[in-house]
Amino acid sequence: MNELKPADALNQHWTDALPRAWKPFAQLSRLDRPIGWQLLLLPCFMGMAVARTGFGFYWEDAYFTLAFILGAIAMRGAGCTYNDILDKDIDVQVERTRLRPLPSGAISTKAAWIWLLGQCLVGLIALLMLPPLAQIVSLIAIPLVALYPLMKRITWWPQAWLGIVFSWGALVGAAASTYETGIVPQEAFALYAGCILWTIAYDTIYALQDREDDALVGVRSTARLFADKWRTWTSAFYVGALILWAAAGAMSGAGLWVAAPLSLIGALMIWPMLAGVDDKRPETALAGFKFNAIIGAAVLVAFALEPIWRTIRPSLGV
Repeated sequence: MNELKPADALNQHWTDALPRAWKPFAQLSRLDRPIGWQLLLLPCFMGMAVARTGFGFYWEDAYFTLAFILGAIAMRGAGCTYNDILDKDIDVQVERTRLRPLPSGAISTKAAWIWLLGQCLVGLIALLMLPPLAQIVSLIAIPLVALYPLMKRITWWPQAWLGIVFSWGALVGAAASTYETGIVPQEAFALYAGCILWTIAYDTIYALQDREDDALVGVRSTARLFADKWRTWTSAFYVGALILWAAAGAMSGAGLWVAAPLSLIGALMIWPMLAGVDDKRPETALAGFKFNAIIGAAVLVAFALEPIWRTIRPSLGV
């Protein structure tokens, strides 16, 4: 007999092969939905790339990359677990979330807390792999992360708060790459601001799936706030993100290395994605949201072009 899965879970995933008792924990961490940790990870890599402009990549960046991958998977899982513990009474009332492990009764709240602690310990290992400056920057975000699940109850802008915490990796990535200077470069803050606007845009698209249920249970979101104007608002946030990212590139000295590909990303990727989202068809909103991993990867490449060229140029004799 086929197992029931949340509507936004992948139909086939490696977690399907896990022992039956382990599957609810994998689902609690959204391991069957890798899009979350991918979107959390990309700003980290962007921060590393923008900080390496003018210098090229170093071998230690591979070590930092491993730390960020480990940390993104663990802390995204921990964040989802914490969110589900606080939201289990709401999730049971929402069609898309009622089959999650806690509202469905697949695991107990006590087991979820233990699982949360285990993931935090893995996150601690990843944190200790980073240099002290990056560790300090990472720890500053903890209170902000802890408050995020409450935002949907008190503000119409929970997507903005998500942007603040989900984009923090841009600062951490830059801090890791510039730890010897003891400061986070100014271009990292422009990058961070752009990532906040990007997050508001893609999470508004994601929230389109739940507008009717959210209205019934009293959960607030920018998708509900923007109503029929959601496409105009998200377009504005994407444009703002592109402008701030271009500014980060200019501040780092990359200039056209960043500005030119960002223009192409906006014209060839972002606008067609937005045009394909129909707020009356939840599956198109989910597809548009997931496409942002590809958009983010393209933006990462834009920031990495100059450091990559500077790294390989000596070997080419140029």
